[in-house]
Amino acid sequence: MSRDRSLTEQSRRLGERLKVIPEEVLRHVRPALIAGAEDVAQVMRVLAPEDEGDLKGSIAVTAAGDTTPAYAEGGGKRTAGPNEALVTVGNERVRHGHLQEFGTVKQEAQPFMRPGFRIAKPKVERRISRAVGRAVRKTAEREA
Repeated sequence: MSRDRSLTEQSRRLGERLKVIPEEVLRHVRPALIAGAEDVAQVMRVLAPEDEGDLKGSIAVTAAGDTTPAYAEGGGKRTAGPNEALVTVGNERVRHGHLQEFGTVKQEAQPFMRPGFRIAKPKVERRISRAVGRAVRKTAEREA
C-alpha cells in the first residue's frame, strides 16, 4: 500500500481484499480437499481387510455439494459443505466397516479407517496449506 493514502483508505482497501480472499481460497482449496480425501481413501483401501473386496470397494469420496452413499440405519445420507470433502465406508450392501474397525465380541478389531487417516493426514495438511498460500498470494498480486 502506498504511503500517500490515508489510513482510512488503506483500511478500506484491506477490508475489500479480505472479503475476496475467502471465496478465492475456497476455489483453490476445493481441489486440494478432494485430492486429500482421495489420498485418505487410498490408504484406507490398502489397509482394509479383504475377504471379497466389497469393503474396499465401498470406500468413497464425496466432494463439496454432493451427498454420501446411503448406508446407515435411517438413510445415513449427508451432503458435504462448501469446504468439505468426505470419506465414507459402506453403501447399501456393505454395512460392516465399523465392525471391522472396532471389532465385536466374536471378532478382533482390524482398524483401517483411523490409521488410514493418521497416515495420510500430514500430506493432506501440507497440500491444503500450499493451496491456501497460493490463493492468498494470487489474490494479493491481482489486487496490487
